[in-house]
Amino acid sequence: MLTLGCARNEVDSEELAGRLTGSGWELAEAEQAEVIVVNTCGFVEQAKKDSVDTLLAAADTGAKVVAVGCMAERYGKELAESMPEAAAVLGFDEYPELASRLDEVLHGKTVESHVPVDRRTLLPISPVQRQENEVVVPGHGWGPRVLRKRLDDSPVAALKIASGCDRRCTFCAIPSFRGAFVSRTPEEIVAEAAWLAENGAHELFLVSENSTSYGKDLKGVTLEAVLRDLAKIAKRVRVSYLQPAEMRPSLVKAIATTPNVADYFDLSFQHGSAKVLRRMRRFGGCDDFLQLTDQIREFSPQAGIRTNVIVGFPGETEEDLRELERFLVGARMDAVGVFGYSDEEGTEAAGFGDKHDEDTVAQRVARISALVEQLTMQRAEERVGDEVVVMIEQDEDEIIGRAAHQAPEVDGECVVESDFEVERGDFVRCRVEAAEGVDLLVRALEVLR
Repeated sequence: MLTLGCARNEVDSEELAGRLTGSGWELAEAEQAEVIVVNTCGFVEQAKKDSVDTLLAAADTGAKVVAVGCMAERYGKELAESMPEAAAVLGFDEYPELASRLDEVLHGKTVESHVPVDRRTLLPISPVQRQENEVVVPGHGWGPRVLRKRLDDSPVAALKIASGCDRRCTFCAIPSFRGAFVSRTPEEIVAEAAWLAENGAHELFLVSENSTSYGKDLKGVTLEAVLRDLAKIAKRVRVSYLQPAEMRPSLVKAIATTPNVADYFDLSFQHGSAKVLRRMRRFGGCDDFLQLTDQIREFSPQAGIRTNVIVGFPGETEEDLRELERFLVGARMDAVGVFGYSDEEGTEAAGFGDKHDEDTVAQRVARISALVEQLTMQRAEERVGDEVVVMIEQDEDEIIGRAAHQAPEVDGECVVESDFEVERGDFVRCRVEAAEGVDLLVRALEVLR
């Protein structure tokens, strides 16, 4: 199994690994594999290129290569025709029968390539009617079983709580191939969380396309209640992919104050200008967003806040850019991803006429990135002298871990100095002694048992 893209894809790969091993297949290193399954990403152009490169490299091993995942779902036959190196290109509908498809591939049989369809059309328009539908949604419908096999021994594991998205952002194609929004049931989520905890996961990283919508298609179910249940199972629970326009005071309070839930807010602001946000078909603006960050810090002054922003969006003016800068300065976030706008096939924004040239977009990315680097370094320095609880992830050459405000891979890390022994997976109370960029240098005070 080779996985590209986001944490949601990582969960899907572990589901596929579970299904395959349960059907008699064995995981192997690429050099010994008879079949290599590549879980592709189809989000943006660079991700597609990385997926193609991985498929070609896999074919060079001499193994049969099968493409699954978002790029395979989105392009299907088109991908298969342009890449004869792949023995099969399969969509999400084939996941339950993947073992049979691999058997066919291994024995030289022709496997029909996936024919793409707008997956938003497969589920009812009304969210409350979606739970009874039999459409295949990766990671859903397992019941009390856990169809998953961990592919590493990391003390952190992603846990999918929902799939799809009902929003219609003009720059995003994800809903067309991931489908309409549908929640997993609390029973499935809690059962999988318990299984992950039993299999070495101390931190659960909750993922979806839009976590703030969780429960809207389930009667009487809220994310706040599920967080309380998960916090009884895991040592730390972290929520990701929150939509600012859907945040509510009760959810802010639950994330900021529930024991064992990281006071961490991964908020998809995308911009600070209300005018640009309307063109993105999103809501809010600088003052609304600053009010939300203030509300978060009223509950938890040291809460971690991160976001992504798009600059150079069609029609973005100098005034809009200054409004984004005003928001970034006022919000004092711990991490900000800065992306330059580019057309994405099949999106509404691709048809907008007032686009900026590549040089202008690149200049704006550099300008905002420089500001973000300065602001996030200042935010890290503000934490010097604070105490943080760090989960140890590496304890060999250097002791490395993450505090509550640092998500895996994207938000910096803590380098731990300790006068006593700590182990991978330990939660350690530490004092912040210095900052290097967004990374923190901390001294261990005690292991929390």
